[in-house]
Amino acid sequence: IHHDIRPGNKPPRIAETYAGMLNAVGIPSIGIHAFVNGEYLKNKYRPLGAPIVVSVSAGTAKDLRTCCELLDDSEDVAAIEMNLSCPNVGTGLQLSSDEGLLRECVTEARKGTHHTLIAKLSPNVTNIAEIAKACEAAGADGIALINTLLGMKIDIKRRKPVVANKMGGFSGPAIFPVAVRMVYQVYEAVKIPIIGMGGIASAEDVIEMMMAGASAVEIGAMNLTDPGICPKIIGELPGLCDKLGIERITDIIGAAH
Repeated sequence: IHHDIRPGNKPPRIAETYAGMLNAVGIPSIGIHAFVNGEYLKNKYRPLGAPIVVSVSAGTAKDLRTCCELLDDSEDVAAIEMNLSCPNVGTGLQLSSDEGLLRECVTEARKGTHHTLIAKLSPNVTNIAEIAKACEAAGADGIALINTLLGMKIDIKRRKPVVANKMGGFSGPAIFPVAVRMVYQVYEAVKIPIIGMGGIASAEDVIEMMMAGASAVEIGAMNLTDPGICPKIIGELPGLCDKLGIERITDIIGAAH
């Protein structure tokens, strides 16, 4: 949810690519005030019976703190993920690549909440380990990575970019090796837990990501091509663990180091 009311970017906002997709949705949002004061948490998400992690985004550190403060009193919120890195929202690239700005954002957000605070980071940076260390030092409880790579697709018949925003976030199986590499690097740089994501499409991918250093994983793009991908992978994991001689899945976190 964004701090402000946002319509999102102009369409077309999504395009298929080789082994993935581009999205330039732009975080359409009803705004944090309407989200907190409305019935979303109580009536839409609470009945699901699962922990609720609210992803928040804002253009300034002050607004990010406001989002966290407004969510702080909610018993329905298990954790807050700070989306500090969306490549197709105004300040996304600026925030994700500026260590000082990221530190300021996390510091302010930390002042605004007692909830678990997760910093979602961009792969569109030079040194992901240093960025993660800055977030840890500023008070983040965990790191989530990677967000989408900045990509582009051109319609050769129209001779124009396919998405109206020209560029968008590239996700899907094609970015998985990049995600594994960055999780591996960040695991060696910080002591806080890592949530790994980026192109996960199988139980084998989950194991690989955890061996790189992830304590948990997220699946995004694959849900659009296979809505049942999450329960499918969960169902396959015990058999794969038996095959690989893994007694407890937590034992493999960082095993590749």
